[in-house]
Amino acid sequence: MNIETALARRALPNDQEASGRNFGDREIAYLSEALGTGTLTSTKGRFVKALERSFADMLNVKYAYACSSGSAAVHCAIAALDLEPGDEVVTSPITDMGALAPILYQGAIPVFADVDPVTLNVTARTIEAALSDRTRAIVVTHLFGTPCEMNEIEALAQRNNLPIVEDCAQAFLATHRDRYVGTIGRIGAFSLQQGKHVTTGEGGIVVTNDDALARRIFLFINKAWGYGDREPDHYFLALNYRMSELQGAVGLAQIEKLERAVERRVLLASILTKWLESSPGLSVPVTPVDARSVYWRYAIRIDQGLFAGGPPAFAKLLKDRDILTAPRYIQKPAFECEIFREQRTFGKSRWPFTLARPEAVRYDRDRYPGVYRGLDGVLVIPWNDRLSIGDVEYIARSIISTAHDLRRSA
Repeated sequence: MNIETALARRALPNDQEASGRNFGDREIAYLSEALGTGTLTSTKGRFVKALERSFADMLNVKYAYACSSGSAAVHCAIAALDLEPGDEVVTSPITDMGALAPILYQGAIPVFADVDPVTLNVTARTIEAALSDRTRAIVVTHLFGTPCEMNEIEALAQRNNLPIVEDCAQAFLATHRDRYVGTIGRIGAFSLQQGKHVTTGEGGIVVTNDDALARRIFLFINKAWGYGDREPDHYFLALNYRMSELQGAVGLAQIEKLERAVERRVLLASILTKWLESSPGLSVPVTPVDARSVYWRYAIRIDQGLFAGGPPAFAKLLKDRDILTAPRYIQKPAFECEIFREQRTFGKSRWPFTLARPEAVRYDRDRYPGVYRGLDGVLVIPWNDRLSIGDVEYIARSIISTAHDLRRSA
């Protein structure tokens, strides 16, 4: 394939503004209807309830509850487990802090598992190495929309009688062995933040098939007030995490477009893969057998031995072509952030870290070889369903041309 080194610059759709989002007449109509009712609280309105029903039907689950953010969705999931202070939750260090802070707010201790250096997902092997007699739950993050190897993780959880919470913020309609992620564990948490497959600006959805967990999720969203009960009360400590009717109206319209949007992302990703899969030193995303990735982002791996400067050098040259990539995805794993490194939580108390086993909060680099190898070699390419085939070809040609420019001399 003859790739020219000089390419005409091209403006790509950006999911942080209109060019990369699929808002249209349906969102406007639903918003207008919501405003027309004058009722913007979900306790009285129809749109949040309709969004919840639509999402539950789409995933074929019994319960779906909308809330104010993806972080709130994870918090509802963790709170539903009713953990004791000092209990441990095994999770990934390559995730947003919004998936970790809720564990601390519930008085539990995040214990970080290593990851597969290729997918950057946790595995049954890495989770098992992090288990202790104080482990009470597992949180898995399906990073970039690629499912974790859930059959092996599920078997491990069952052997140890541990509930799984699936963080599906980046994985709407991803599947593993014909099951939607979010429905495999006991609880699934989704984010409707600006850059996700579905957006309401901020927002979240929590799903489960478990009646008792569903009850606690519903209550936690509503300050533990028993709406609809004969003698309602505030049954336990909880917050107001309700979604507004305006968010619900946008979310309902977005859900109606989700399947088409995901199919488009998958199609475009297959085109980019064909362009890049034979390029020496560049590795395309790996999806588990019998799984479907939904490509929240398209993550490639750069052989640092072949290219001067590795992923940061790629990012710099691609920026000159208006392709804003993310080398490393995150600059450091979560446990290197001050909240963990300095144990900064509530005042000067360090709580709940004061309840932790010393081993659970030891973050030596040699314990996480997959994390560091994975972050050092990954380049994350922006992705959305508004890209054209021409856009994908431009991205592909730019990456291949950049690889040519950075390839080390033999």
